[in-house]
Amino acid sequence: MCVRQRMGVLGPVGTHSEAAALYLMEWQKLDCEIVCFGDIGECLHAVETGVVDAAFVPVENSLEGAIAVTLDALARSDTLRVRREVIWPVHNYLMARRTDGEIHVIYSHAQPIAQCGEFLLRHCPRAEIIKTASTARAAEIVGASPVEAGAAAICTRRAGELNGLTEIAGRIEDRGSNCTRFFEVVREGALAPPTEMPDTVLLVCQIDGSHAGALYDVLGEFAHRAVNLTRIESRPARTELGAYMFFFDLDAHSDADAVRDSINAVAQKSVWLKVLGVFPVHTAHNE
Repeated sequence: MCVRQRMGVLGPVGTHSEAAALYLMEWQKLDCEIVCFGDIGECLHAVETGVVDAAFVPVENSLEGAIAVTLDALARSDTLRVRREVIWPVHNYLMARRTDGEIHVIYSHAQPIAQCGEFLLRHCPRAEIIKTASTARAAEIVGASPVEAGAAAICTRRAGELNGLTEIAGRIEDRGSNCTRFFEVVREGALAPPTEMPDTVLLVCQIDGSHAGALYDVLGEFAHRAVNLTRIESRPARTELGAYMFFFDLDAHSDADAVRDSINAVAQKSVWLKVLGVFPVHTAHNE
């Protein structure tokens, strides 16, 4: 008997995470049960403990930057690995129970609120902004609010419709290029690697910053071998003040021997180093 795989996402139903996960499942023809969690940390912990087979979580938004909880969980875990990346175009909608009343309060997740800052200043300057755990949770709150409260949500169209809301304004993000990178995260060795050719090698390491030029020396190992870096991100190592770990996205289309040799050289200059995944990157096309 074939057991259906379970994929964790940030819930409840109607989030951008769920929408992107549904796209992934259709694109890859995956037969998965989606399991919603209250936050990203819970979602990734469920992968570690075997509650779900995979998680599909955001790692970076083009307007607001890195999602710290995702990076920190990958860095501290000995078992979590990235299997695939999907770049998801993000479209935000202002939705309410009615469209002809004044908006007094707007609910949404912190990321969409920041992504729609210019719109809010122009069109809803007097509205109170309240942050919620997710865009879908915002839609739930507004759906349960009395009409006279003048409540609205910044959410996905699906979340609004599920909660009986009507669209006031669509695609209200400040930049049309707004997108979020999502990682499909699995336990090491738990699922077969993807069949597509890899585009990215993701590694994280902690560098001894007590001497001048430590980061320069590490970057030189890539530069000398013509290994292209497509992204660098630093995070506190949480061991002592001033200690940092660095995430490097390497172009997997670089010479394979050069990539391997540069990683080995960087490992020699690091306190510790982990390769978090060698995986394909796909840009989605949604509404």
